[in-house]
Amino acid sequence: MDGMEKTRRKLKGESMTMSVKTSVDWRGRPCKANKHGGMTAAIFVLGLQAFEMMAIAAVGNNLITYVFNDMHFPLSKSANIVTNFIGTVFLLSLLGGFLSDSYLGSFWTMLIFGFVELSGFILLSVQAHLPQLRPAHCTMVLDEDNCSEAKGYKALIFFLALYLVALGSGCLKPNIISHGADQFRKEDSKQSKKLSSYFNAAYFAFCMGELVALTVLVWVQTHSGMDVGFGVSAAAMAMGLISLISGTLVYMNKPPRGSIFTPIAQVFVAAITKRKQICPSNSGMLHGSQLPEQALASSNVRNLLHTEKFRFLDKACIKVQDGTQTSESPWRLCTVTQVEQVKIIISVVPIFACTIIFNTILAQLQTFSVQQGSAMNTRLIKGFQIPPASLQSIPYLMLIFLVPLYETVFVPIARKITGRDSGISPLQRIGIGLFVATLSMVSAALVEKKRRTSALDSNRILSIFWIAPQFLIFGLSEMFTAVGLIEFFYKQSVEGMQSFLTAMTYCSYSFGFFLSSLLVSLVNRITSSHSSSRGWLGDNDLNKDRLDLFYWLLAALSLINFFNYLFWSRWYSYNPSLSPTSQHGSYAEDLENHSLNSSKQIAADNNIP
Repeated sequence: MDGMEKTRRKLKGESMTMSVKTSVDWRGRPCKANKHGGMTAAIFVLGLQAFEMMAIAAVGNNLITYVFNDMHFPLSKSANIVTNFIGTVFLLSLLGGFLSDSYLGSFWTMLIFGFVELSGFILLSVQAHLPQLRPAHCTMVLDEDNCSEAKGYKALIFFLALYLVALGSGCLKPNIISHGADQFRKEDSKQSKKLSSYFNAAYFAFCMGELVALTVLVWVQTHSGMDVGFGVSAAAMAMGLISLISGTLVYMNKPPRGSIFTPIAQVFVAAITKRKQICPSNSGMLHGSQLPEQALASSNVRNLLHTEKFRFLDKACIKVQDGTQTSESPWRLCTVTQVEQVKIIISVVPIFACTIIFNTILAQLQTFSVQQGSAMNTRLIKGFQIPPASLQSIPYLMLIFLVPLYETVFVPIARKITGRDSGISPLQRIGIGLFVATLSMVSAALVEKKRRTSALDSNRILSIFWIAPQFLIFGLSEMFTAVGLIEFFYKQSVEGMQSFLTAMTYCSYSFGFFLSSLLVSLVNRITSSHSSSRGWLGDNDLNKDRLDLFYWLLAALSLINFFNYLFWSRWYSYNPSLSPTSQHGSYAEDLENHSLNSSKQIAADNNIP
């Protein structure tokens, strides 16, 4: 028993320092626990999060106004340009996650692509300032037939600037989250609580950036011109880069580990090659099923415990006994950790897919809801009108108070009840958000129906504040879904894949915005073929369109998606090495329990008492 206790203490001590040992400072030297990492280092990353979000939100949330009024693209095409741009930003997060984990590391990835994004903001500002780089001025609503859309070199400059911003922001986003989270050790229960608080703090920084963008910067764009507005975005991005660089001396940096796709490909190739092999009933016979001492001594990377799902992939770990001592190629024999890593990636795909509709709803709030506000009375007091894009600041005004309340009141109470560091599990948090998102579209449909009826029947223009509830409800939904999804993906990732798996959360945004473009085109095609009109969303006049019916369609899709999510969240099972169910447990305890269970299984198989 004394030997077991010594082993257990040794494993705990080694696992607590594993993250520090595998992390390096800016010179490539091993990090010191009392000097590097922690919330002090994470604050500098949160500064970049706030300023970068401020810069990109000011452009993205009011971009449809610039594309429609200044570049003279039709309304439906303008909406698609915006959603395609935002979708590309989030799709490129996969590239940023891959480059970070495989070759550059998160810090250098952020630094390089931060300057790429800054160059895009500067180019947008230059084009908005110089009339010769834009189409001739005209009013699209009043004189649509005589307004020519941007073409040739004018369109080229616009799309070049826009997608420089998309490339930079896309490669930054997953690394901001993962680099900040890397400053905490998941193996330490105290650090694990701080990690959960970090995700809430990151969302708070996100909300602050959005709030400033949607109030101050959108007001600047409306009253001082888009050129000044884009210039302020460039200045905000520069401030974010300064914040990032300021924390260089205290960061814990995870070094890149080479291509993350090679070991994944090896698992599939090995499993297919050995598809006729029979998996052993005892997982301890699989290659890489090591005892705790051996696992920790042989590698600084956390070894994953074997699970029973997707047993076909376990065939990649079967050793071929042919009487020779020749070692098999990595493309024919993989470790249990490699296989479990692939199992995790496959398992999280359905959870990821269930958030796509959620982000399709978000796309409407950044496009059609802005145009919806443009068709309403924006006057607040005499001489002051609210820019329609600023309506998106309403949920963030609420959330800058609600997020700290969630962290300081709800989480401690829920933690005592559930025993979880984060209060409720990330999967529960996502589910709550997905259900609330449906209510946002119900509110949007009801308000649009009332707005359209009032405009057509009584020639009365409703106040812009009528559409505030749909933004408020979605803001509450986003607090649960967005943070829950990022926390879920990061905590389910293993060493060397944090940025890439975090990037998958942003891909959900990408697919959601691309699905929005597809839905708009599909709805227009179907509804125009069954009537003499140009479809629900085919006109540039919302009084002629049927945006309310489109919102009802999204509400129905969202509700169906919620029930689909309930199925997949119940199906999902955590790897024991990464299980969030234990508040005070550690990786060493997981390994110890797993080794004891394996020993008992071996003894039973061999009839050993």
